[in-house]
Amino acid sequence: MHLKKSILVLVTLLSFNVLASSQDEITHLLSYVKSTDCQYERNGTMHNGEEAAKHINKKYQYYIDDIKSTEDFIRYSATKSTMSGKFYRIHCPNKAVVRSQQWLLTELQAFRLKQE
Repeated sequence: MHLKKSILVLVTLLSFNVLASSQDEITHLLSYVKSTDCQYERNGTMHNGEEAAKHINKKYQYYIDDIKSTEDFIRYSATKSTMSGKFYRIHCPNKAVVRSQQWLLTELQAFRLKQE
């Protein structure tokens, strides 16, 4: 019985650690979007970083119960329009246009490397 309780406590602590690190990553990505010089294209309309971050955060709050990881956050909140199904695209100066999902996953990978 004592072993079961110990395992339960350990799993719970690890879950909190995963949630805390995901929250740090999500906070970083929202800040990254907000401060970017790139334009965020949604359904053919360009938005600056602050507008994009506000929209992504709104979707994040809507899907929060479905989000279990930072990758879920990107998938549910920052990949494509729920209404039209069109992918969000990032337009950065002197760079090829990329889908927001790839842009954010690249930044997530860089952030995780810095945390090691």
